[in-house]
Amino acid sequence: MESISVGLLGLGTVGSGVVKVIESHQDKLMHQIGCPVKIKKALVKEINKVRDVDIDTSILTLDPEEILLDPEIDIVVEVMGNIEETKEHLIKAITHKKHIVTANKDLMAVYGPELLTLASEHQCDLFYEASVAGGIPILRGLVDGLASDRITKMMGIVNGTTNFILTKMTKEGRSFDDVLSEAQALGFAEADPAADVGGLDSARKMAILSTLGFSMNIDLDDVKVKGITEVTEEDLQYAKQFGYIMKLIGYAHREGNRVEVSVEPTLLEESHPLSSVNDEYNAVYVYGEAVGETMFYGPGAGSLPTATAVVSDLVGVMKNMRLGVNGKSAVSPQFMKQLKEDDEIYSKHFLRLHVEDEVGVLSSITSVFSKNGASFEKVLQNPLGEEKRAEIVLVTHKTSLEGFERVLEELRDLKGVQFVKSTYRVEGGDA
Repeated sequence: MESISVGLLGLGTVGSGVVKVIESHQDKLMHQIGCPVKIKKALVKEINKVRDVDIDTSILTLDPEEILLDPEIDIVVEVMGNIEETKEHLIKAITHKKHIVTANKDLMAVYGPELLTLASEHQCDLFYEASVAGGIPILRGLVDGLASDRITKMMGIVNGTTNFILTKMTKEGRSFDDVLSEAQALGFAEADPAADVGGLDSARKMAILSTLGFSMNIDLDDVKVKGITEVTEEDLQYAKQFGYIMKLIGYAHREGNRVEVSVEPTLLEESHPLSSVNDEYNAVYVYGEAVGETMFYGPGAGSLPTATAVVSDLVGVMKNMRLGVNGKSAVSPQFMKQLKEDDEIYSKHFLRLHVEDEVGVLSSITSVFSKNGASFEKVLQNPLGEEKRAEIVLVTHKTSLEGFERVLEELRDLKGVQFVKSTYRVEGGDA
């Protein structure tokens, strides 16, 4: 094989990084696969746009079919984003016997199983390491490094934007809106940050991780999602008083063959390894029956970290090409999907209530908890500025989600309780 030709769909932040890594690491690639790698064509929206990468404009094209139908292009690297249009591009590429490397977590969360099946049918590889946690090799770690183990739990910070916001809010006592504006100015948050701060971006990544880690098809709709838009400085201050740090946590847990997958703001004990993961960094904590606890940590986004994951997948495809085993690495899910019901999901909960500061109110709240099989681990009561009003902040012992939802429903109707201010999942401790 004289050389391997790559077609690049997209030349934005990640696409430019891919060009840089391929050019600057050509000696490493030659050593790995025994021949040079060249980018033959790159799909762009505008030919003469000023870019932060030096690239010959003669290889740029506005027509995707110049890449998808070119018999000389061996591998298509997709870093253009989008879902529906991109899916059609990749289907066309696969049916023309092209291997795929993608960084598109949105696409893989929605259409991953369908595209992987199609790729396998056409003896093509479809690799997507860069779709989750940027430069951290978490998918390869699950598929290869922990292939012999049975994964029971994964929890992680898989969105750098929300981690940056929560870090700044916690350390500097600033509001959500204030820190979001700074994150946008620094380029850590999109102009429209809804997918990040609403938890959808993390949910897509957790669907991908859970599908691989638990070997069952987990759909995006199976992930329970709550974002960070309602988090206040007061929530974070009370959390700190109780010895917790708040993070937006993707959580996936398997007991037997029944699983739960969620994304929500979660209070972690200050001693938990994920509590010290700050700013735009990502980390995923993985529990295996044999290996015990492992943690994958690193930059979750950015041009070169993500491009490194893309090019690592390129190397994997190229090695398979030399061995003649393309399209044989995908493994069908081993288990049928069985989602836990709310009465099978157990955790602690943090709760803030505004109440009338009168005799008997705390006693009636305690009765509601007791009736539903829940109890307090920690309780704090502070008077509010207004006359005869108080704030009760508490952390429960482990209780079922079903039981806790019943508690919330009854508290909202309870005489003396004015409103439920906030509630979050709590991870850490034994009880």
